Amino acid sequence: MQEALLQLATPTGLMLVLLGTTLGVFVGAIPGLTGTMLIALTLPLTFGADPQYAMTLLISIYVGAISGGMISATLLRMPGTPASIVTTFDGYPMAQNGQPERALGLGIMASVTGGLISWCFLLTLAQPIARYSKEFGPFDYFSLVMMALVLIATIGGKSILRSLFSGFLGILLAMPGIAVATGETRLTFGITELNDGFQLLPVLIGMFAVNQILRDIIDSAKPQSTTPIATQGLALRISDIKNHGLNLIRSSLIGTWIGILPGIGANIGSVTAYSVARSTSSNPEKFGTGCEDGIVAAEAANNATIGGALIPLVAMGIPGSVVEAVLLGALVIHGFQPGPRLFEQSPELVYTIIFTCLFANLAMAGIMCCSIRTLAWLTKIPRAFLLPIILTFCVVGSFAMSNRLFDVWVMISFGLLGLFLETKKIPLAPFVIGFVLGPIAEENLSAGLMGSDGDWTPIFTEPKSLAFLLIAVLLLTIPVCRSRYRDWRSQS
Repeated sequence: MQEALLQLATPTGLMLVLLGTTLGVFVGAIPGLTGTMLIALTLPLTFGADPQYAMTLLISIYVGAISGGMISATLLRMPGTPASIVTTFDGYPMAQNGQPERALGLGIMASVTGGLISWCFLLTLAQPIARYSKEFGPFDYFSLVMMALVLIATIGGKSILRSLFSGFLGILLAMPGIAVATGETRLTFGITELNDGFQLLPVLIGMFAVNQILRDIIDSAKPQSTTPIATQGLALRISDIKNHGLNLIRSSLIGTWIGILPGIGANIGSVTAYSVARSTSSNPEKFGTGCEDGIVAAEAANNATIGGALIPLVAMGIPGSVVEAVLLGALVIHGFQPGPRLFEQSPELVYTIIFTCLFANLAMAGIMCCSIRTLAWLTKIPRAFLLPIILTFCVVGSFAMSNRLFDVWVMISFGLLGLFLETKKIPLAPFVIGFVLGPIAEENLSAGLMGSDGDWTPIFTEPKSLAFLLIAVLLLTIPVCRSRYRDWRSQS
């Protein structure tokens, strides 16, 4: 912990926190650009760098991007990131009613509060969970991954079948290459470049950056506009903390605990907190018309999910959302084995991640307050100027990893695949997390079978493994039973 703090307190560490948070805030404020895209594009630039500095930059981008999304959500009714969708419900009406500064001030206050509360849980819970997770055997870990995939499928989209299809497609496309159990190549179809499988970085850049560029090209004809703002109205009063204190704490706790659940993400956290705030409000009819409580609930929750989602990432190697899947890939690319033993093998890296989350939240508050007018101007930049630059970074980033043109074609192919999946309402989160977790599940299953001489029964007889499988079955059956019950009620 001390080593991580000392490294973060160096000029280089502080500069990376400020740089990453600033980039994240500015990119998050531009509609169509997401933190996931920026992290995927930045990852190749960290090759050869100190892993602690690399993770400092990436985590800072993550924190900044989630917060920056509220700028365009409030001024344009166009969420800069998916996490800011709920902010449009009340932020945009308040801006249209002549109070954009008030809406942004409340959003910044809620963002910082949510981030700090979730950081407290990240600091206190990550190590105990990692310590408990070390008791997991190979079969336990395999069942845990299966439960995570099912949880993502049941919550990550409106259709369970589409989400399951997306997850299993990700697992399938992670299989080409060398099989863990036999050491033989599989599903390469004679293509020698596939002997190492599809590299994670081109896949991530394709699924999110190239996919987003293609969608922006399709939507380029849509007009862009913004609302002028001043800075003097950003200041908050002590009464604001008193009036919104309960909502801030409640929404931050909701966001933190939802962030811990794999595959749910900040958008679900903000929706849940917003719904709870509305249901407990004495004036629920004001929600959606520029209600302050709605802005506070949405922004506190979506920032709180960051700390929550980082808990399973650093403690068990399980990504809590798509961004964490990219961060998990960053750990792998830098030579670390994500999982419960990361605390033992590289504790300084884990605490660098944890304290970067704290520093970036504090930096985000200052950056947002000082540059709010510039951020508002960013929302007017024509996408036609941005897209060629971003596409160039995509190509360079994919090629630079192994100096192979093949990876560029992989990037383009997965970009087209991501666009196709989204046009068919198939969520990308299960795909990416299936692609990342599939090899981990296979590796643990192979290790377990080797240790049991090919006996599958420990999957169902070991207590923890059985518990995870039962939870997975319940997650699959409860939504189906609920749907059939609703159909039966409607027919009767």
